[in-house]
Amino acid sequence: MNTDKFGVTFGLEEEFFLVDPDSRDLIADPDPALFDACERDSGAHKVVHELLRTQIETNTRVCTSVADLRQAQIETRSLVINTAAQFGAAVIASSTHPFAHWQAQAVTPKERYDRFAVTFQEVVRRYLVGGMHIHAGFGDAESRIRVMTALRRYLPIMHALSTSSPFNGGRETGFKSFRLTVIASMPRTNLPQPFRTRAEYDRLVSDYQSMDFIGDGTELWWDIRPAVRFPTIEVRICDICPRMEDTLSLAALYACLIRRLLRKDAEEGLPPEPPTELIAENRWHASRYGSLAFLGDFGAGGRTDIQELVAELVEDLAEDAAALDCEQELQRVTEIIRLGTGADRQIDLFRLRRLEGDTIPEALRAVVDMIIAETREGITDPV
Repeated sequence: MNTDKFGVTFGLEEEFFLVDPDSRDLIADPDPALFDACERDSGAHKVVHELLRTQIETNTRVCTSVADLRQAQIETRSLVINTAAQFGAAVIASSTHPFAHWQAQAVTPKERYDRFAVTFQEVVRRYLVGGMHIHAGFGDAESRIRVMTALRRYLPIMHALSTSSPFNGGRETGFKSFRLTVIASMPRTNLPQPFRTRAEYDRLVSDYQSMDFIGDGTELWWDIRPAVRFPTIEVRICDICPRMEDTLSLAALYACLIRRLLRKDAEEGLPPEPPTELIAENRWHASRYGSLAFLGDFGAGGRTDIQELVAELVEDLAEDAAALDCEQELQRVTEIIRLGTGADRQIDLFRLRRLEGDTIPEALRAVVDMIIAETREGITDPV
């Protein structure tokens, strides 16, 4: 089989928070020169502002393999972390900050964000979350839409493996990803409907625009969507992973799923779609329980431990992982469940520090320190 026919390219967006190394709180108004320096030295990548001034977003160049994506992620994280250090700031890859308060934050001065602030009011003011988006380029416009629809059933698994937002405003939320609860207050979030053709998607975008609800498709904030500026499908459901290795495992899982579905689409047709409502139910359980979730099984019925579902997926995707040369990264998906996600480690450390006598603020600061350290794992120091 010609594996190039089902090849996948990658791009990665990561939204980081900037932290004061002393207080461990967010830096509400970081030095603009920090962003200028990152943009100046970004090379083939991009570094941009996000909704809140305390956030900084990286966008990798187009990558041709998971190994290539690994190098690009090392470069982007190294750039942001090392540059931030020069301006007295630390960087965390976590979808919520453990104790920062939204009331202390400020929106980035940009026309798009100013418009959102006017339109969405308190929802935007409380939007103290970040995520990561994995772009995948493959196929043609029609096959991308069909595969995007078929990918929906796997999104809860990807989300459960990425969870990193168990705290909000200094409180343990009971969720492994409270981020999804926060973004649910915005319109046009959650799962997209099943699309059969690109024309169906284009008609919906056109209808939204004709009613003046959106400017373009970038204002459809679904869990997965066609990118507007690139020939890619962008998965957006994931929390940002503190550890780069977890990100790369999820990218490998995403790519292998795409390749498998592309093969099915070309050879035997894609499987029937489960009801969107049941995928949404799995999505909620993934957000609530993360790596401990029991998800609805669309094949056998009932609910199945996510560990078993992931093990079966990894086995089923072996051929695709070999073709894409990402067997090691895909296999590591099972290790995420065994070792825990970022959310699991945050909760475990917080509870341990409380048992050892720390106050709640002391324990939360220790959690920030751990996230800073994990975000730095594997980066290169400045020359």
